[in-house]
Amino acid sequence: MKPRCRCAWAREEPNITYHDTEWGVPQHDDLVLFEFLILEGAQAGLSWTTILNKRENYRAAYDGFDVRRIAKYDDRKAAKLLADPGIVRNRLKVAASIGNARAFLDVQKEIGSFDRYIWGFVGGKPLQNRRASMKEVPARTPESDAMSKDLLRRGFKFVGSTICYAFMQACGLVNDHSVDCFRHRMVAKLK
Repeated sequence: MKPRCRCAWAREEPNITYHDTEWGVPQHDDLVLFEFLILEGAQAGLSWTTILNKRENYRAAYDGFDVRRIAKYDDRKAAKLLADPGIVRNRLKVAASIGNARAFLDVQKEIGSFDRYIWGFVGGKPLQNRRASMKEVPARTPESDAMSKDLLRRGFKFVGSTICYAFMQACGLVNDHSVDCFRHRMVAKLK
């Protein structure tokens, strides 16, 4: 039996399972979108594999990514997070996660859902790319530039254009599976 062709970055666990089941799947659940926003910000300067290996620890440390609870975190809770070896213990990233929860709630209040807001940057449906290899994948796009600019304007942190593009890929706002990857066609059918 011929092995499945995958995107070049998915060669070992936990990347293979993540690639095969989640990456590029359009997400419309605000809880999932918030989780990825926090994880992508935590990943800045690190490998995605590091974050995937810490993902369950993040879920535990951040109360299942309950945005309302996180928005109420105080200095004591921030100190507890900074002492947790199961997550990335970076003072700026921890502070950003708490501030981003508050900004996230503001977006929900203003627009009705973060889903409606974030999908507006791609016209409400996934952008379907046809890349021959990961070498063709940009680090940022005009859409991620616009998303980053508006998130920053709204008070979010760790949401530069490169982080926003990784978020877009993870949450299916763009389909960046290479065309020879077995997931490309599957993901293209999802909305």
